Amino acid sequence: MSLIPADNTLLLWTFLMVSAAAAIYMEQNCRWTSKIPGAVIALLIALAASNFGIIPTESPVYDAVWGYVVPLAIPLLLFQLNFQALFKESSRLLVLFLLSSIGTMIGALIGYYALHNYIPELDKISGMIAASYTGGGVNFAAMTARLEPSKGMTAATIVADNLMMACYFFILISISASTVIRRIWGSPHQDKLDRDGINGHNTTANYWKPKPISLQNIALSLAASILIVAISFTLSAWLKGLLGEGSNVATNMLLSLVTDKYLLLTSITLITIAIFGKNIQKLEGSQELGMYAIYLFFVVIGIPASIPLIIQNAPLLFVFTLTVAIVNLIITMIFGKLFKFGIEEIVLACNANIGGPTTAAALAISKGWRDLIGPILLIGTLGYVIGNYVGMLVYGLLQ
Repeated sequence: MSLIPADNTLLLWTFLMVSAAAAIYMEQNCRWTSKIPGAVIALLIALAASNFGIIPTESPVYDAVWGYVVPLAIPLLLFQLNFQALFKESSRLLVLFLLSSIGTMIGALIGYYALHNYIPELDKISGMIAASYTGGGVNFAAMTARLEPSKGMTAATIVADNLMMACYFFILISISASTVIRRIWGSPHQDKLDRDGINGHNTTANYWKPKPISLQNIALSLAASILIVAISFTLSAWLKGLLGEGSNVATNMLLSLVTDKYLLLTSITLITIAIFGKNIQKLEGSQELGMYAIYLFFVVIGIPASIPLIIQNAPLLFVFTLTVAIVNLIITMIFGKLFKFGIEEIVLACNANIGGPTTAAALAISKGWRDLIGPILLIGTLGYVIGNYVGMLVYGLLQ
C-alpha cells in the first residue's frame, strides 16, 4: 500500500509534474548534477518514490502518460525535422537495427542455456522476451497468447522486465555520455551539440536557452500536434476494423505496417511538415513543450521498477532479461564498430530493439539528437512487424 493511492489522480499528476520540473532544474542549474542527463534524474526520482512506498507502481495516471502525453510529444518534437538528415540516417539505422535484432536472439539463447535448469517454462519466456525485445509490448502480448505460459510466470516476467528496463535506460544513457566510449566509437551528433554549445559548465542549459515564444505559438503547436495524433489513432482503429486479419504471414506483416498507430503518427507528421514546412517551423516553443512531455514519460518509466517485487518473485528472471539486453548491447556495439556507426546510433538501435521505437525516440529527444528522432521512430516500428517471427524462431530453436 502506497502513501498516495492509485486513484488519487491530482496527487499523482502533481508528483509527475514536480518530478519532471525537478529533473529539468537540477540538470540545468546544479553543478553536481549538470553532467547527469535529466532523463536519468527523472527516472531515479520515480524509482526511489515507488520503492519507498510513496507512490503506487500502477495507476490510470501512468496509462494516460503512455496513451496521450507521449503521442502528443512526437509531432511537437518532429516539427523542426531536417528532411535531408531523415532519409540519410534511416537507411543507416535500418541496417544497424536488424543487426541488433540478431543480438537479441543470441542473448535469449545464451540466457536460456545458462538458466533453464532454474527457471520453469524458460523456453516459452525466451520466445516472449525475444519478441518483445525486438518489437515491444504488443509482441509480448501476442507471444503470451500463442505460447500460453502460466499466469504466475507471465506476471513475474513483466515485473522483471520493468526493473530491467529502468536499469537498461540508465546503462544506455551512461554509455552515450562516456568520454572513453565516445572516443572509441565516435559521437558525431553529440560532438555537434558540444560545438554548438556556449562555453560553460552546462551545455544542456545553453541548448535550452530562453527564446521568444508567444501565446499563439503555444496554442498552434498544441492544436496541430493533438490534431495529428487524433487523425493517426482514429485512422489506425478504422483501418484495423476495415482490413481485419490477414490470411497468411505476408499479409499479416503488411497489415501490421499499414495499421500501426505510431507509424501512421510519424508518417502523417512527416507529410504535414512536407506540406506546411515553413509555417510549422515558425512555431517557437514546440520543442520545449514536447521535451517537457518526454520528461513526464521518463518519470513514468521508473515507477514500475519495484525492487521488493523482484526479490520476492523473480530474481532469476531479472538476471535472464538483463542477460538478453546486455548481450544485445555488446553485439550491437561490435557491429557498430565494424561498420563505423556512431555511439548515438548504436544506443538508439539497442533501445529500439529492447524498449521499442517510442522509448528510443524519447532517448534521442532527451539527448538533443534531433536528426535521429524521425529515423528511429520509423525504423523501430519495423520491430513490431518482425518481433513475433523472431520470438517464434527462438522458441522453435529451444524445442
